[in-house]
Amino acid sequence: MQTTDGELIRRARAGDRQAFGELVQLHQGRVFSFVRRLCGNPDNALDLTQETFIKAWQALPGWRPDARFTTWLLRIARNTAIDALRRARHEPDPLPEDYLLTDPGPTPSRQLQNSRDIAQLEALLARLPLAQREVLLLRELEGFSYQEMASALDISEGTVKSRLARARTAVLQARRDTTGESDD
Repeated sequence: MQTTDGELIRRARAGDRQAFGELVQLHQGRVFSFVRRLCGNPDNALDLTQETFIKAWQALPGWRPDARFTTWLLRIARNTAIDALRRARHEPDPLPEDYLLTDPGPTPSRQLQNSRDIAQLEALLARLPLAQREVLLLRELEGFSYQEMASALDISEGTVKSRLARARTAVLQARRDTTGESDD
């Protein structure tokens, strides 16, 4: 029988480190992916993911069961990444040209095209302002609702919607500028 997040959280709040370790295993991939896309650097993302879970362990007694655990955890990850970016005082480094994510497609040529498309999207995302990048990632990759995004980012739903619209427009325009393709 698979233990639910709720049960693991209850046990972890009671001091059960093994239960928290299971929560880490369940959510570390999602946190890493989110943080890596925010900061643009896989090495930094590993450190920030670890820092996120340390902060989550320390803040777990204050977690409210009315909040979705994933929303709460990604909010900690977001704040950790933003703090790191502020400390570094620069925009994310561009991804190296050989940094490609692959899709296990049926043919090598399809895999290559998918990898190029993903690398291009990653580069376009890296050029977005952080506020736009984070709403786009939360909505499109994490599947958050507008309400969940507003809660995680501590902004109004209207602000979420306007940032998301600007982010989508900026990515589409940057794609057109880069490729010369029209999305009509």
